[in-house]
Amino acid sequence: MTVLAEGYNAFETPKSPTGVVKYLGDPTAVIALISSGKLQDHIILAQGGTTTFLSPALTMGCLGVITLSGAPESHLGILSREFQIPCIMTAYQPNTETRYVTGGNNDEHFKQMIAALDGKKVRLKCDHHDVAQVLLED
Repeated sequence: MTVLAEGYNAFETPKSPTGVVKYLGDPTAVIALISSGKLQDHIILAQGGTTTFLSPALTMGCLGVITLSGAPESHLGILSREFQIPCIMTAYQPNTETRYVTGGNNDEHFKQMIAALDGKKVRLKCDHHDVAQVLLED
């Protein structure tokens, strides 16, 4: 399988969900996905680890979460552990030089990551203590 991204593992779990990545950039997008009745088909992609507007998607059963910034100690990391939803934080593409930089202008990195992941069918691999992977499903 092709590794599309890697990042910090919010918690070690044998769960390895498969679903379509859906970028949710604002509360309206979260409500639209929940209202569609297809939340359980998706792995959520969010820009930050403190994005509290994703809470309804977690409580209603999304398959997994990928963030473009944040750490396992951030809000989404804590909630993902509480709800036992696999979560990969501060994702990056291992075959590129672009990475999230704390306090920097990360707009290009975010755009590249959203383009690389949004709409792809993936599997989350979160069984390692520190590093988790986003694998392309064939």
